Amino acid sequence: MIVTSVGRILTMVRGKVQMRRIENTASRQVTFSKRRSGLLKKAYELSVLCDAEVGVIIFSQKGRLYQFSSSSEIQNTIDRYHRSSNDADTYKANMEQYILHLKQETTDMERKIELLEVSLRKLSGQCLGSCSTDEIQMIGDQLDLSLRSIRARKAQLFNDKIQQLQEKERSLKEENAKLLAKCYANPWQSTAYPRVAAIDSQSSRSEDVETGLSIGLPESLTRHHPAQV
Repeated sequence: MIVTSVGRILTMVRGKVQMRRIENTASRQVTFSKRRSGLLKKAYELSVLCDAEVGVIIFSQKGRLYQFSSSSEIQNTIDRYHRSSNDADTYKANMEQYILHLKQETTDMERKIELLEVSLRKLSGQCLGSCSTDEIQMIGDQLDLSLRSIRARKAQLFNDKIQQLQEKERSLKEENAKLLAKCYANPWQSTAYPRVAAIDSQSSRSEDVETGLSIGLPESLTRHHPAQV
């Protein structure tokens, strides 16, 4: 209990270590040794626990080298770092080039859209005050060509529609002829075609009706005026 209390008191008194250069040479050397060992130990634990490739290089104040590598040689880790760094630089350069290309394409597209809008306004009869005679003539030729194309397309659509209607008319006539042929071939079995049967029966009855028409004067007049007959 006494030892624990003393440790807590010392921790509270010492407080947080300030991150600055240790002026005392002996203290600096002791701190370097302790923290170097801890750093290399943490690097080893990271490589084992996480299956990561870790490389640590430390140079002391006097130029002494301390290193740790999870691979067979630390040079392999250094080469891999250079390759990754070069790939990152190449990717960054390619992306910058691609962005510049997109910006240039955007500028060109905006210019083309602006020219098309000006041309469209001129074709609709607007903004003609600044046009020369040659430009006016060219706009007129373009309009004539467009009008001929529109009329040709219109005529083609009308012809196609007429052909469709004619084909439909021929189909209806053929169907009507087939129905009439069936009706006349079976005059007593026309229940499926009541309208045609009714027309046929009406025509037959009209042929059987005897008319009372005769040529000459009525009989009453011949009795009263026999000499004129």
